Amino acid sequence: MSDAFSFDVIIVGGGLAGGLASVTLANAGFTCALIDAQDPNTMRSDAFDGRTTAISYANARLFRRLGLWQHCEHKAGPINDILVTDGRARGRFRDGHISPFNLHFNSRELEAQTPLGWIVENATLRSAIFDAINANDAITLFAPTKRNGAAFDKSKATITLTDGTSLSASLVLAADGKNSALRAEAGLKVNRWAYDQTGIVATVAHEEPHKGVAQEFFLPGGPFAILPMTQNRSSLVWTENAKAAPAYMALSDAHFMDELNRRFGPYLGTISAAGQRFSYPLSFHLSQRFISPRMALIGDAARAIHPIAGQGFNLAVKDIAALADVLTDARSVGIDIGMSNILENYQRWRRFDSTALALGTDALNRLFSNDITPMRLARSLGMGAINRIGPLRKAFMRQAGADLGTLPRLLQPE
Repeated sequence: MSDAFSFDVIIVGGGLAGGLASVTLANAGFTCALIDAQDPNTMRSDAFDGRTTAISYANARLFRRLGLWQHCEHKAGPINDILVTDGRARGRFRDGHISPFNLHFNSRELEAQTPLGWIVENATLRSAIFDAINANDAITLFAPTKRNGAAFDKSKATITLTDGTSLSASLVLAADGKNSALRAEAGLKVNRWAYDQTGIVATVAHEEPHKGVAQEFFLPGGPFAILPMTQNRSSLVWTENAKAAPAYMALSDAHFMDELNRRFGPYLGTISAAGQRFSYPLSFHLSQRFISPRMALIGDAARAIHPIAGQGFNLAVKDIAALADVLTDARSVGIDIGMSNILENYQRWRRFDSTALALGTDALNRLFSNDITPMRLARSLGMGAINRIGPLRKAFMRQAGADLGTLPRLLQPE
């Protein structure tokens, strides 16, 4: 083929971030091309990605305004409380009561009167997003296909596909993940390092209800999170020493459950496997710039952070909402949306927030992923002190809910 197509925006990468960006921008009146190497039918299957994603309460507003939330809500587990502790599972409770050294976030204290967030299976999110893509004439999906080349000049950006198809647009969004080829080709430098940790992700069923309580407690190998899903299920995000993780992944289901029980404690009763296990190496990267001529980075292409706070995808949602504001405002006064000064507005808005949260999660992981007794005591006392300062505790809750700072219009209270 040698067909040529023209769009307002070309998005390279059809994962959660790229797909959501296409729906958001199309709803704002922009024509979008969405490119991905994977077959959409494969990406929609449960076997493709059995993980879950945390959606903060502010970011859920975007899903509602786009009409996506009605397809996800019945499969979304609300996070009513977050309980954070340090040490072993048995240290989380004393005589049946929460230890005074826990940090407890209670959503009922928020003025927004909403859960702190929701845990949604990635397959559910992908299905809702692809349904919206297929229903929107402003989005053209090129998948499965690969990008063959990219060229940028003063007037437009051009993406060539492997079959010879040529796509042009005012702006290209790089949503092609942490190892973004577009970012590398643009010469954007990245600060990066690897953690000596592996993330183990699994879904379990349990006999007792979790009551919407998300638990995160810190073990020497890293944080262990129990996140509430629907139907008496929980999603586990277990950070473990990279050398030890392969042995845990190789265990039989029965022995793996034994290891989980040691970390869970008895509060949810008998647990059993309710899905596949996944593991992935943990690393940090932050692009020094989020833009280059006629191109902007979103999602993992811009940064990848430690999962300790479950904020990775929430940062991508804020990228998309901020970009929608910047591009819509530029178009309203007749300015080319790919101009450098327009993209600088996006970068100023998103890079500071990204840097602060990325470095904050990195510092938390380094502070808590050790078993030094004086530090463990200091950490517990610190959490207990924060728990007693209402305004500070509420500020942390709003940060977890992505509800601080200058919010894009799609994330503002309804």
